[in-house]
Formats: sequence, structure tokens, C-alpha cells
Amino acid sequence: MTPEESKILKRRLYKIIFEADTPAGKLFDVILIWSIILSVILVIVESSHEYHDRYQVWFTAGEWLFTLLFTAEYILRIYTVRKKSVYILSFYGVVDLLAILPTYISLLFPGSQYLMVIRILRLMRVFRVFKLTTFISEANTLRKALLASSRKILVFLSAIALLVIVIGSIMYVIEGPSHGFKDIPTSIYWAVVTLTTVGYGDISPQTGVGQFFASIVMILGYSIIAVPTGIMSAEFSRMRNRTDNSTARVCQNCMREGHDPEARYCKFCGGIIDTD
Repeated sequence: MTPEESKILKRRLYKIIFEADTPAGKLFDVILIWSIILSVILVIVESSHEYHDRYQVWFTAGEWLFTLLFTAEYILRIYTVRKKSVYILSFYGVVDLLAILPTYISLLFPGSQYLMVIRILRLMRVFRVFKLTTFISEANTLRKALLASSRKILVFLSAIALLVIVIGSIMYVIEGPSHGFKDIPTSIYWAVVTLTTVGYGDISPQTGVGQFFASIVMILGYSIIAVPTGIMSAEFSRMRNRTDNSTARVCQNCMREGHDPEARYCKFCGGIIDTD
């Protein structure tokens, strides 16, 4: 095979593996998604001792079949990308690697193959298939709303972290070790459980003052839960008013997608996007 033929082959494989705007690319993603689902179901069913003892040989064969399939896919992804380190260190690259490692690690540490359920994260690629349907608009809106509200939510969580420290310290002073609040970290744990309205009940105030203070914290918890929901709702509403004509074309330089159909240059890194 000549260098030119090798280059053409690599480009064709890249479009099939990384893009879903072509029939071949969509078919590849559909096959990949069903393979991921079946492999995860296999791991879940294998965890049942009843089926594991009766069909151990079949489970082992299935695990290795899917692992070798995903290993070949991972190698092809590295082979076809222009900047290999960018893909390997990307979110999907790390998830792809973690999806195949448990089976090989199980050769040294039996039982670790059950960590293969992490393959379920690879189903996030289903949104690439949805790019060919009306669902992609909602998927992009949700993603952008999450990114747009991330700073506000981070500030909110920081404020909550300070609040639970204060609440936990106050409850430690009120109740003390004699009522189960043996130290401030334990009291902070109680504050988190109470403020989030989870209420495990393993630690509870015994004094009247402590119960009154806990009631205030519980009521405060209901109002706090609504804050991140409101932030996300506002951003989601704002994003839905924007139009999105992006496709599943992936830049070979930065491995990011979401470019316009007629785009020749990546809007994220400025690199040239293959158009043929």
C-alpha cells in the first residue's frame, strides 16, 4: 500500500469511527452502542452466582470477545487521529481505555473484571447518533446549559460547604460527644445529611435546643435544593432560544465536534477540517 493509499484509508476510517453524519458512521455507532449494552448486561448477569457457576465458560468467552473488539476499536481510533495524545488524554479517550483495562487486569487480580460496567459511560456517544435526529438539539442545549451554569453552581456549592461547617460546629457545641456528636467532622456529616434532607437517622439531636436548631436546618435544606434547579432551568430556557445547526463532524486537531455544515476551519482551535 502506497503512502497516498494509506492516507486515504486512514481518512475513511476516521470518518466512519469519529463522525456520524454518514450512513457508515451511523452504522458503526449503532453497532458500537449495542455492543456496549450487551457487554454491560453480560457483566451484570455474571455477578449472579447462580448463572456464573452454570455458564462461566460462556461468560468468560463473551468478556474476552467484547474486550478484544473494543481493544481493536481503541487501537483504530489512535491510528486514525492526527494528534494521538489529544485523543488519548481526552474524556472519551480515557473512558475507552478504562473500558478494556479491567479484563486484562483480571488476569492478575481476579474479580476486577466487574469494573467493566464503566463501559456504560461509552453510551454517551449515543448523542452522536442523535445528531441525525431532532434529539440532538435538546442534547446540545442541555450540554451548553450545564457549561453555562457551572460557575454559578460552583459558587453555590462553595457557599454550601462553608454553611455545613458552621452548622456542624454549632451542633457540636449544642449536643456534644454525649449525644453522638463526638467531634466536628461527625457533626459536619450530620449537617450534610440533614441539609440535603436525606436524614439517615444514625445521629440525631437529643436536647430541645438541638432539635429546634435541626428543624431550622431541615427547613433551610428545602430552600437550598431549589437553587441549583433554578440556575439550570434559567440557563436551559435561555439556550433553547438559540438555534443550533451543528453536525457531528469532529476536528482531527482538538477532537471536538459541533461544527456548522459548511465550516472549513475548527471554531475551537482554528485547525483545518477535512471536507472530503
